[in-house]
Amino acid sequence: MIPPVLVSAYAASPAHTHWDPQLEGALLEGLCALPGVVGLELPWLGELHPHDSAWLRANVPAGATLALTGLPCVMRRCGADAAYGIASADPDGRRAAIADLRAQADDARRLNDDGRARVAVIALHTAPQLTGSGDALADSLAEIAGWDWDGAELVVEHCDAAVPGQQHEKGFLPLADETDAVTRSGAPVGLWLNWGRSAIELRDPDAVTAQVRACADTGLLRGLAFSGAAAVDGPYGAAWVDAHLPLASADEASASLLDDRHVADAVAAAGPLAWAGLKVSRRPSDRTAGDVLRTVAANLAVVEAAFAQHPGARGA
Repeated sequence: MIPPVLVSAYAASPAHTHWDPQLEGALLEGLCALPGVVGLELPWLGELHPHDSAWLRANVPAGATLALTGLPCVMRRCGADAAYGIASADPDGRRAAIADLRAQADDARRLNDDGRARVAVIALHTAPQLTGSGDALADSLAEIAGWDWDGAELVVEHCDAAVPGQQHEKGFLPLADETDAVTRSGAPVGLWLNWGRSAIELRDPDAVTAQVRACADTGLLRGLAFSGAAAVDGPYGAAWVDAHLPLASADEASASLLDDRHVADAVAAAGPLAWAGLKVSRRPSDRTAGDVLRTVAANLAVVEAAFAQHPGARGA
């Protein structure tokens, strides 16, 4: 069977641009009811919700498994302080990022204590942009992993690294440096890949497959999220932006490089996984919760078919 699937709620939801609690509640419940979906990836922005954290804590679907990603907060903080990040060689920048993770851990514990849902995964990101240090990252991981995360596992989510001659989106550490830092830290931390973010770095769908395979060979790959990217401008934004494009077959107008074949190739390359992720934006024409759910379901069907095609790549 397919590994447990976590759907990114914030990529699909309109909550970040237009707050509609009724629509948001229906969408969160509907996403968790899709076949194979055990729960949601939620953004941590310095708090749990862009508009109403108390509402989220009261309305997160009962029984949901959650992953928290602090990337929105990390990018905002990087914009204000170029030294910010858990991979920063600057002591103040590293301390600031670690303090934010302390706050994120507290929020994860509050969600668990509420008893409605369980935080199972915390995604870490190797800021700062362009100047990250593998040594600093290893030190940070050793420290962070020693905290009480109330049962959640820690993963370093690889984002695009800076490549000479091309514009970066995140510009964080290369995957090889992240892998080395995880290994040297001795911490129980895994790796997580996002297909679209790897494509933004590598500019070649087949190279993403190779990166997935190389990461799997380390024995550290815990999760793989399916999210598209495009080499041309389109309805979701400019070329090579991290806009969480849908799969090509779910919206041909997206010009997404993530087609059915490359989904299947990535699944085969990954081997057994603890988690699968789906991180796709709603279509520009989607207006209702039902619209968004149909869009997510169309993308999910392709991922399910890929795992059915490669039984050896099913859940670890």
